[in-house]
Amino acid sequence: MVPFPYSDQLSDKVRPAVVLSSPQHMQGTGVCYLAMVTSAANPRWPGDVPVSNLRGAGLPAPSVVRPAKIMTLSDARIVRRLGALPKADQAKVVAAVRVFLAH
Repeated sequence: MVPFPYSDQLSDKVRPAVVLSSPQHMQGTGVCYLAMVTSAANPRWPGDVPVSNLRGAGLPAPSVVRPAKIMTLSDARIVRRLGALPKADQAKVVAAVRVFLAH
């Protein structure tokens, strides 16, 4: 759970997010990259990745990772850890993030 900013407002909402940074990056910089997690009931966006194991991820309702919305945050601002994505979901998130990055 992290304070994730709204893209169209000057406020944020504490919500689930997926850490994209490696532990080495976080230890070396104190900053992490995060992807937004939102309800699967919301309209779909390109690149959304459904969470296949809600219990393992610590999520109470059907959710998707939204790689189109990433941010950086001091790791000290992470409120708490919920769980982990299955490896297959992690791979889909990484692939979706790569699509959104310029190369």
